[in-house]
Amino acid sequence: MSGGDAGLDAVVVGAGPNGLAAALTLAAHGLRVRVYEAGATPGGGCRTAELTLPGFRHDVCASVHPMAVASPFLQAFDPPANGVGLDVPEVAYAQPLDGGRAAVAVRSVDGTAAGLGADAAAYRALFGPLARDAEAVIADLFGGGFRGVPRYPLATARFGLPSLRSARGLAEARFAGEEARALFAGVAAHALMPLERRPTAAFGLLLAMLGHAVGWPVLHGGSQSLIDAMVRRLARLGGEVVTGHEVVDVRELPRTRAVLLDVTPRQLLDLVGDGLPSRYRSALRRYRYGPGVFKLDYALDGPVPWTAERCRAAGTLHLGGTFDEIAASERATAEGRHPEAPYVLVVQASVADPTRAPAGKHTLWAYCHVPSGSTVDMTDAVERQIDRFAPGWRDLVLARVTRTAAEYERYDANYIGGDINGGVQDLLQTVFRPALRWSQHATPARGIYLCSSSTPPGGGVHGMCGYNAARVALRREFGVAGGPVGHDAVLRTALTAGAAPA
Repeated sequence: MSGGDAGLDAVVVGAGPNGLAAALTLAAHGLRVRVYEAGATPGGGCRTAELTLPGFRHDVCASVHPMAVASPFLQAFDPPANGVGLDVPEVAYAQPLDGGRAAVAVRSVDGTAAGLGADAAAYRALFGPLARDAEAVIADLFGGGFRGVPRYPLATARFGLPSLRSARGLAEARFAGEEARALFAGVAAHALMPLERRPTAAFGLLLAMLGHAVGWPVLHGGSQSLIDAMVRRLARLGGEVVTGHEVVDVRELPRTRAVLLDVTPRQLLDLVGDGLPSRYRSALRRYRYGPGVFKLDYALDGPVPWTAERCRAAGTLHLGGTFDEIAASERATAEGRHPEAPYVLVVQASVADPTRAPAGKHTLWAYCHVPSGSTVDMTDAVERQIDRFAPGWRDLVLARVTRTAAEYERYDANYIGGDINGGVQDLLQTVFRPALRWSQHATPARGIYLCSSSTPPGGGVHGMCGYNAARVALRREFGVAGGPVGHDAVLRTALTAGAAPA
């Protein structure tokens, strides 16, 4: 439902986590905000639906949320205080290997290291300090771009120096055994880049650090619960979300002092076009998108019978075997080929959250990386990898649905070619996304800001792209100064006042 335009201060296009974070930040500072969403429901990549059978709730895209717990913006929002439950599995993630073996990551650094044999001391030396300093590292990493001096230089340097390496370079330098190298490969491959390329080590370090610092939780009832809570809070602050409204040109929007776009550079060009200088338009056209994903969702008659017992308690599993096998899969994808033995990311959310399925039943979520825009059905290849580590699991399948990379783009226009990260996150394009500017969130067009994962700090459900963009808009358009989110008492109070705990 939409109210009148009189008194409207800002408009946000896109009701994903970043768009809603931008809207909440503006509304918390007393501005009247409206969000337009093309889809029938808000959420973007953070939706939950009964995709297979009644009673089976599947996360359509994002499912595991360490960044949502660690994010400075979402810490201020305080999901539990706003009615969002966090279900943390006993094992954050597992890396099954042939012969019934598995390396597993648990909350404790020592507990994880204990399963890595001769690499135990090396693992503790690498991740002990990172886990201890995780809050400081996140505060610097999730800032607004390349400007400024880190507030926690020692902690950030301890993370930053090894993160500049490739995953292969770091793993081979630090670990000698198959288990530790494979465990690191599994988290590093979230980068959607070849593991020989820099800075893939950063993805492995960040995600493993978060596993020790906050765990790898799923959201009780599904990822949609976070979106629903953000929409409720926005309404409480006087904002509104208008669904089923596709914006094709910014000139059709109500006249406001600020427009924040939760879109990628390709849509920014379509929406603003000649309103942007030619040099900036050229930079946006050079922006690079990454590989896509092919995803399956399953309704199961029982838990997956993983050969390695500890895998049965894991919320997330990385399938693919050894470091070299996973690296070969990621290299093939980058070269435009569909790997025969793909790296497969699996989430069994119902292990930690039994509300996802009827009593005694389970859900399974799986995807592999594929070339951009792929229309290839990878079901057989994905299921062979699951067979490898859980023989007999197919007998439990009650229903399955698939989504190709091309279908993902049709589902969400921000997933260009099925790229769920909003663009390649290599060294250059992680820092300078979408283009080299003093503020990557402010476009050269007056009053128009970019707040998507195509801006720093990049992909993931953390809301920081939206928060960072809103903070720039508040300063430039409304004269509202403010420090980092942790020091913004106005924001923190507005996001939690009168909340109903989970």
